Amino acid sequence: MLNYDFNIEGVIGKIKKLNAAKIALQFPEGLKVHATSIADEIESKTNSKVIILGDACYGACDIADQEMMNLVDIIVHFGHTPLPLNYKIPVIFVEAYSRINIEDSIKKSLKNLDGYNNIGLVTTTQHLNVLKKMKTILEKKGKKVFLKKGIGTSEGQVLGCNFSAIKNLPVDAYLFVGSGNFHPLGIKLFTKKPVIIADPYMGDVRSIDEFSDKILRVRFAKIVKASEANNFGIVVSSKEGQFRLELAYHLKEMIQKSGKKAVIIMMNSINPTLLMAYRELDAFVITACPRIAIDDANMYEKPLLTPQELEVVLDKRDWSNYEMDEIKYDENKNIINSI
Repeated sequence: MLNYDFNIEGVIGKIKKLNAAKIALQFPEGLKVHATSIADEIESKTNSKVIILGDACYGACDIADQEMMNLVDIIVHFGHTPLPLNYKIPVIFVEAYSRINIEDSIKKSLKNLDGYNNIGLVTTTQHLNVLKKMKTILEKKGKKVFLKKGIGTSEGQVLGCNFSAIKNLPVDAYLFVGSGNFHPLGIKLFTKKPVIIADPYMGDVRSIDEFSDKILRVRFAKIVKASEANNFGIVVSSKEGQFRLELAYHLKEMIQKSGKKAVIIMMNSINPTLLMAYRELDAFVITACPRIAIDDANMYEKPLLTPQELEVVLDKRDWSNYEMDEIKYDENKNIINSI
């Protein structure tokens, strides 16, 4: 557990304060390797019974509060901060801050940021504790750094498919500190600005441009193929943080008005095997986690579209106005069921 700060003593203090007798622990895939040792430590230092939730967990939109209601007193969720949702049982969120050194990656990124003076600084939950340090390093090199709170996120934080903290900043370019391409890709597609990735895990600094161009070519190919479809399946997630049934009804009406057919399919976990059963359908529209259509597209036999891509297929949106799907919330913690 040396690579992450799980704040176990703090968690144990909260468990004792809540007098929780039964606890469920939930981890994203990258942190599950620590699950058994954390469960052992919590049980040895409390009188609680601990269950490890073994299903895949894709983020704060995927809390198992409905499934665990009446089974446990609290859920301890590691690796994310809460989304603006009304959880059915108490949830303790543990950020699990990374202990990896980010200073070298930030300094290395300065070469790539040459020529850009106003920088939007963005990171994930694991590095929020060192966001001020990142900002200071950039400012000492003459950069003007912009940070913004999003709806349900901290300053400079992207959380799952929530990109509200990066929009409408008066910047020349964005610096994303973290791993992976999904978040930098979203920043690029929403802002149309240069995005530089400083990856402290791989130790490299790169632009998202090449990856973005590749993904857009793949997405265009999926859209072209789906343009030939007559029968669509609109997939809705039953997970509270991804549940957009009203959007699915709207998309179905849009498809039918275009002279095509559509059915709505509700699922908890979406995978290629489950969708294979619907042989008569030519393409699927995913209203659940946007990563399914983008990251996992090649795993599926039929084209998977986001709601925005469906609009392109049906000539309701121009390809030049392409953007990534995003699950948004209003001030009352309700999911916004519109594109």
